[in-house]
Order: sequence, then structure tokens, then C-alpha cells
Amino acid sequence: MSNVLTMIMAGGEGSRLKPLTSVRTKPAVPFGGNYRIIDFVLSNFVNSGFLKIFVLTQFKSHSLMQHLREGWRLSSGILKQYIDPVPAQMRIGKKWYEGTADAIFQNMNLIDDEDPDQVCVFGGDHIYRMDIRQMLKFHRKRRAVLTVAAIPVPVKDALKFGIIEVDDEWRMTGFEEKPQSAPKTIPGNPDFVLASMGNYIFERGPLVKELKRDARNNKSSHDFGKDILPRMFPEGKVFVYNFIQNDIPGAEEKEKGYWKDVGTLDTFWEANMDLVGVDPHFNLYNNKWPVWTYIPPLPPVKFVHFSELRTGHAINSMIGAGSIISGSLVENSVLGYSVRVHSFAHVEHSVIMNNVEIGRGAKIKKAIIDKHVRIAPGASVGFDLQADSKKFKITENGIVVIPKGAKVD
Repeated sequence: MSNVLTMIMAGGEGSRLKPLTSVRTKPAVPFGGNYRIIDFVLSNFVNSGFLKIFVLTQFKSHSLMQHLREGWRLSSGILKQYIDPVPAQMRIGKKWYEGTADAIFQNMNLIDDEDPDQVCVFGGDHIYRMDIRQMLKFHRKRRAVLTVAAIPVPVKDALKFGIIEVDDEWRMTGFEEKPQSAPKTIPGNPDFVLASMGNYIFERGPLVKELKRDARNNKSSHDFGKDILPRMFPEGKVFVYNFIQNDIPGAEEKEKGYWKDVGTLDTFWEANMDLVGVDPHFNLYNNKWPVWTYIPPLPPVKFVHFSELRTGHAINSMIGAGSIISGSLVENSVLGYSVRVHSFAHVEHSVIMNNVEIGRGAKIKKAIIDKHVRIAPGASVGFDLQADSKKFKITENGIVVIPKGAKVD
């Protein structure tokens, strides 16, 4: 897309996702068997034809940068197409990014060098499909200085999000972060409110002006949602794009508006479970809007052994390349690549990341297991939460989370 610059915010610490984020930044967390969380927003931009992309990193960025290097090498000096990681560089002082707005401000040189008409500022840690061209068309048609992507959510969920108020023309008239009192509902839809998705399209000039003004304010938290939006919308020309109206080639009607904030371990598990049904909430098998990623050169999945009590099979599950299901049963689960499930083992309603070995006769239920974990023969996870809690984290919904490299006896 000509003269549009994209900046992906991928520096978040993701503290609510620990222990998964103890060793990596949130956008680098593996998801859906083959992917990393950041693959979804990058695929949206690439599929939409936006090919000038900076990925701003900060905390524990090595895993993310390695993934971008292996799977997202787009650089072309001739065509000026690139997906470039940009670590925090302390260009304006010896300090880390102090907020999302400060992250863009500290990299203002990238905007100056590209001289774009519009700047897309999107988060790197949500699961969804979106044709960005449709939001840009909405933005340009209204001659907006800023367009915010938003999704309708039930009134009862308003406490979880930044809530936007709009008039009949979808011009922003109010914004409150996680409102404590009853927020204004969507015009004509009294049961829903508009939640900000944290995705923005700015006109270059107004963005630069606001970032400079924000940087001079010592009382600011330097955050787009808390500081930039509340200051800009009263001046007019700030509009809201309704994500529900976004159409994706090849997507079914029931997928409209699917957007998952995987900011907690429970929502991360739920989003993975959304993939595995016969008629999934979010269908990864849409070849008209692929989710791109890097996968090592591995052989296909193999299922071995076939007898009355020892048959390798999987039901309502996704299994990554190079995995071997050996005389065992996998149900309603997502397995990454190079996972070995030995005979008589049983895995159900679980998320298993790459290079995990599950021993003979082991039982796994409602678990998230990070990479390079070894489950001993006969061990069980998820059946005695009191015992599991002595070694591992248990979520509010009873999901057992096993950190990278752990050994389970």
C-alpha cells in the first residue's frame, strides 16, 4: 500500500502470561501449533498489501527477532518492502519506552525518513483477521486525522476494555479506560459498547504534533489510550472503525468480528481451543487469507500402532509437523511441532508447544505446556490441582501451566 507506514507494538512484557513470558516477549509466545502471536497482525498487513513495517521491540526480544529473521524476511531495496525489527535504542535519552506513545516518539526518525501520508500503529498481541485496506478506506473517506478500530462487546464486559463513545456518524465523542460506571452504548444497539482494539491509523502531521506535545508533558503516562486519544477526540476528526464490518475473503459469516485478546493464560487457552472444533470459531484453514509463519523443515505428522488398546489417533485436534502420536490418544488439543506422545498416554483439552515429550501412560488434562518439557512415564497433570499447584501455576479456570524446559515426574 503506497505511502503508508506501519509500526507494530511488540515490546510488551506480558506479565499476566507468565510463565510463558518469563523467557520471551508476549508477541513471540507460540500459538495454534505452528505460529507465534505476532504472525496474525503481520499476516493481516502483508495480505492487505502493506509492506513497509517496523516491529518495535523491547523486553526479552531475542526469540521474537529470531522468528522475524527466519520467517519474515521481506527486505527489498528495489521495491522498498521490509519487515524490520527495531529494538529500543535510547535515541533521545538513557531510558526504555515509557508507554506506547513514547515508543513511537523515540522512533520518530523512522517516520521522518519514510515521510508517509498515514501511519498505522497496531498492537502485536491479538488473534484476529483484518483487511486493513477497508479501515484505511474508511479513514480517508472521512478525512480523519485519526481512526480507531473498535469491536462491539457486551455491556457486562466493559470493565475489561477502553470504551469508546460515538455519535451517529461514528465520530468519537468519548473515551474511558475500563469504566466503573455504566458506559454509553452503541447507537441503535443498547446491549453493546465499543471496545478499543488498540489499533490506529493516523495522519502523519497530527501524529507527530501530538507525540511532541505528549513528550513535553511530564505528567503524561505516554500511552495512546490514556493520553493521546482523550486529547485528540475533542478537537474533532477522530473516527471509529467498526471491526464487525470488516470482510475477509474466504471467511464464514460466524467469524465476523472474531478478535481475541490473549492477555491472560485463561484467554490464551480459550483462543487455542477455539481452533480445534469441527466447526471452529476461528478457522486457520482459509487459504484466501493465510496466516504466514516460519516452520522448520520437518516430516509430516505420524500416527503409529493399531490394536484394541494401543492405537495412535487424534480427535478434534491440531498436530504440528514432525510430531509422532505413538499408540496414544490426543483429544481437543493443540500440539506444536516435534511433539512425541508415547503409547497409552492421553492428552485432552491442552496446549502443547514444540519439542515436548509425553511419556508412556502419562495423562494430561487442561494444561498449557511450554517448549522442551519432559513428562515422565505414568505422570499426570490436571487431575489433582492441589498437588499440581505445589509445582506449577494454576489459573483461575483450573488450567495447569508448565514452564519451558520443566521435567514432570
